Amino acid sequence: MNKDIISGKWTQLKGQAQAKWGKLSDDVFDVAEGNSEYLAGKLQEQYGWERDRAEREVHDFEKSLH
Repeated sequence: MNKDIISGKWTQLKGQAQAKWGKLSDDVFDVAEGNSEYLAGKLQEQYGWERDRAEREVHDFEKSLH
């Protein structure tokens, strides 16, 4: 799923992302609006993950949406 599709369907996908990464606040998801780089940065910050892990988590989430 490309970034345009994720951004376009973000409202629908936000609930799935919130369920997966419960430590992130609603505000983070509202600001992210499907921006995978921003989301990875917030995952890294909140969960203490390395950048590679955070990016992989977001990528895996995107793949699971197919």
